Amino acid sequence: MYRIQHDKHLEVIQSPPIVVYREAIVKKFGPIEGKSPNRHNKLYVTVEPLDKNIVDAIQSGAIPEGKMKKKKDDVVNAFIEAGMDRDEAKSVIYVHKGNILVEATRGLVHLNEIIEMVMDGFKMTMDSGPIVKEPCRGLKIILNDAKLHEDSIHRGPGQMIPCIRQSISNALLLSGVALLEPIQTIRLDMPVEYLSAVTKLIIGRRGQLLETTQEGDHATVKAKVPVAEMFGFTSALRSGTSGRGAWFLQDQDFEKLPSSLQNDVVSKLRKRKGLPADLPRPILD
Repeated sequence: MYRIQHDKHLEVIQSPPIVVYREAIVKKFGPIEGKSPNRHNKLYVTVEPLDKNIVDAIQSGAIPEGKMKKKKDDVVNAFIEAGMDRDEAKSVIYVHKGNILVEATRGLVHLNEIIEMVMDGFKMTMDSGPIVKEPCRGLKIILNDAKLHEDSIHRGPGQMIPCIRQSISNALLLSGVALLEPIQTIRLDMPVEYLSAVTKLIIGRRGQLLETTQEGDHATVKAKVPVAEMFGFTSALRSGTSGRGAWFLQDQDFEKLPSSLQNDVVSKLRKRKGLPADLPRPILD
């Protein structure tokens, strides 16, 4: 920033760093109905939290993302090893950013004609959740049933994509959406006389101490700290340790934002994105 302004003599508009959250749910809900704009088609979905073992398997690449074109044994086995029932594992049709879509209908006519549109709508909703338009994470979306118009002209993308998006959004809103915040696991090294100051620094930023070790005059701390609290952390650490402390990133994950902060963070995110102050409500008529 300094070089751009002073060497190139360009004006730069600056803003505070942005933290990207995730939208999730804490309980199962459904089946919930969604209707197409022409009211001729209805889809019914259930939403539930996805087991963390499955989310971790997707994140690690053990379970590949994308369309499950063929039920390959290795993919089904990966779901089973992560704790999923075999029959349900065979019914997964799409994996997207730590979320899965399960097709649990039975013998529906015309389903093959709309399933690609259902997957497109699923992806769109997972990319932009209903509360603050942040990506969704750790969701299992189950397509339970469908009532479709016999004429294909009434089952086009302009009808089916909004239909599945409304179904999923309704189910998420009725279940109750909670924000997940990014968490960094860090290691800090410092002289032992600064251990107390570093501990206070971490706790003061909503951090959690995981492990503390001392060897002679040297101390090492492992801790988890929310990314939203990490801005200015390096300067604060230098100040608190007289420049003799250093930190290193070890891992990153998402955890539920404390309930006391949910409303405030949601309000700020909606304001920043130009969304109405009032939270969206499910469309059930």
